[in-house]
Parts: sequence; structure tokens; C-alpha cells
Amino acid sequence: MWLMATNIASAACSPDKIDLRGSWGQTQFSIEVVDTPESRGQGLMNRPSLGQFAGMLFVYERPQSVAFWMKNTLIPLDMIFAGADGVVRRVHSNAIPGDLTSIPGGPGIQYVLEVNGGMAETLGIDAGSVMRHPSIDAKNASWRCN
Repeated sequence: MWLMATNIASAACSPDKIDLRGSWGQTQFSIEVVDTPESRGQGLMNRPSLGQFAGMLFVYERPQSVAFWMKNTLIPLDMIFAGADGVVRRVHSNAIPGDLTSIPGGPGIQYVLEVNGGMAETLGIDAGSVMRHPSIDAKNASWRCN
């Protein structure tokens, strides 16, 4: 099943939404932003569910190597890793709830979007897709907020 949100291109950026686009089309997720060490450490732990077009955006101060795990996470997640320009570098699909295996994003990652497991594949989100959000510095962004 292929899903796509409409009217994204003309919408203004909002802190509680993230837009993604690529050769597959474009979509939007309602998100929570976590941008402190404490909030990033908690992430989506202990949550029993996540809305279909909901997610969490992890924002780091600078590009770096990041790795995630699924400790105390109850639902499968896709992790979408992006650089300072908002371009997706890697997608890890269907991370296993409770798994302590490290999931590296690679070097130069500044943003990580977590969404329901399988959603990235369903929509076609992959390396080269682009994110748009106010947290992505306009001077670096491949897709700038209006």
C-alpha cells in the first residue's frame, strides 16, 4: 500500500511536523522533537504505540556518528538517519523491540527520525530522500522551510 500526504509543498514548516520527499513522492509526520541529552536518552521508550503518521525527531547539536538501540522500546521502529543538510543517509527498518544491539547511523548524522516499523519501506523513504523541518539550519538545508 502506497501512502502520500498532499499539499505539503505549499505548507509552512512547523515544529511539530516534518516533511519528507523523494523520487517516491512526499509525506508528512506529526512529531515530537528531542534535542537534549536527557530527552534523546528517553526517546520512545515504554510507549505502547505510535500513530500511523507520527514519529520522533532526534536533533543533535552537530553532525556526528550516532547509534541507537531498542532498550525498553515496545514497538518496532524505522530509524531514518540524515545529515546536517536533511538528506537521508541511511534507513534502518523494523528495529526489534527490546533489542540491545547497536544500530549505527554512520558518520555525519545530525537528525534521526523514528517512525513505525515498516513505514519507510511502505512510503519508499530511502537514502537520498530529503527532510524539511525548522531544526534544519536553512544555510545547510537541501529543502528549506518557507
